[in-house]
Amino acid sequence: MNRPDILEIIGRFCKQKVLVIGDIMLDEFLWGKVSRISPEAPVPVVQVTSESYFPGGAANVARNLREIGAGVKMMGLVGQDQYGERLIDLLKSTGIGVEGVQLSPTRQTTVKTRIIARNQQVVRVDREGSEQAGPAHAAAAKELLNRLVPGVDAVILCDYAKGYLTQEIADHVALLAGKTNAIVTADPHPSNPLQWKNVTAIKPNREEAFRAAGHPISSPVDPVENDIRLLDAANVLLENWDTRLLMITLSEQGTLLLRRDQPPYHTPTRAREIFDVCGAGDTAMAFLTLALSAGADPVQAAQIANHASGIVIAKVGTATANKQELIASFEAEPGI
Repeated sequence: MNRPDILEIIGRFCKQKVLVIGDIMLDEFLWGKVSRISPEAPVPVVQVTSESYFPGGAANVARNLREIGAGVKMMGLVGQDQYGERLIDLLKSTGIGVEGVQLSPTRQTTVKTRIIARNQQVVRVDREGSEQAGPAHAAAAKELLNRLVPGVDAVILCDYAKGYLTQEIADHVALLAGKTNAIVTADPHPSNPLQWKNVTAIKPNREEAFRAAGHPISSPVDPVENDIRLLDAANVLLENWDTRLLMITLSEQGTLLLRRDQPPYHTPTRAREIFDVCGAGDTAMAFLTLALSAGADPVQAAQIANHASGIVIAKVGTATANKQELIASFEAEPGI
């Protein structure tokens, strides 16, 4: 893989149109400082100095795509509450299409609040409902898919087991994308075991891979190519999911790409320092899909996804990687 090839692929990102489907969340960050321990309990007292909000979950995948220049539309379900309104406004403000976002008067918008002090996460507070979307929402979702899928180059299915993605929706996406030859990728959740059909690539993290394969989770092994238990779980998933590509994100170990009838391909993390892994999987999902859509081969796509993830885990909070950072990351790598 050489630098001109990578730069050419990255240059095509802005021409790609992607539909992101899945569980939408709002990420709330309370930033502050700690100067004492509470007299009420042995916990730090955080004096909040600022707060910020970002699209989270599947919406963070959409945000990563938009930041790098792709055309993006979002599809999911939020509650008719203040958090749902804020989330839709955030998506609109970044240029993400929201015509596929459905509103529910009975559903609570998922909010994840992280309290950060001295660049370290002190605690996370989750407010959410995980009930399945009702029949009316499923029927409306299929109508939206009929309109949105034919106009995109790729579709990303992001499952956080919050009740939006169902087998019916996943099957309908595969059916429509098959007619247009659109790339389809999935970020699965073991708590919502769907059958993935006609999917180009699937991206679980290490723990999710073991759980989805029904194998006990084992400790990481270095080098990754010698992690027999991980490889066994990966081969089970490659067969069960009947996917062309499987990319497992491994946090500080980078990523592992598996293809049929070819040896595993490991890419170590490119991050010099790891400050926060929050959202790194979303970044990997976004860039893997975008690279495949832009004509990258599987190894190139895995490399690009890994470089992008390395950029965001060196930042605090729900972060993204822009075009200049991605190019600089490759230019800093010897031999590229």
